[in-house]
Amino acid sequence: MGNIRHSNIKRISLRLVENYGNIFTTDFDANKPLVTKYTTIESKTIRNRVAGYVTRKMTHKPKE
Repeated sequence: MGNIRHSNIKRISLRLVENYGNIFTTDFDANKPLVTKYTTIESKTIRNRVAGYVTRKMTHKPKE
């Protein structure tokens, strides 16, 4: 079974991928400071969940 994420995590992550998709990478540790830079999230837990979902979307992104 996979992880179930809240809709707010998905919504923020998908918006980040839409707007800044060329900046994010498939590296979780590299995406954490980028999420902090492009959002106003103060919670470390929420930031990490958003960064993880962004990382997942970048690894499963179709090749262009």
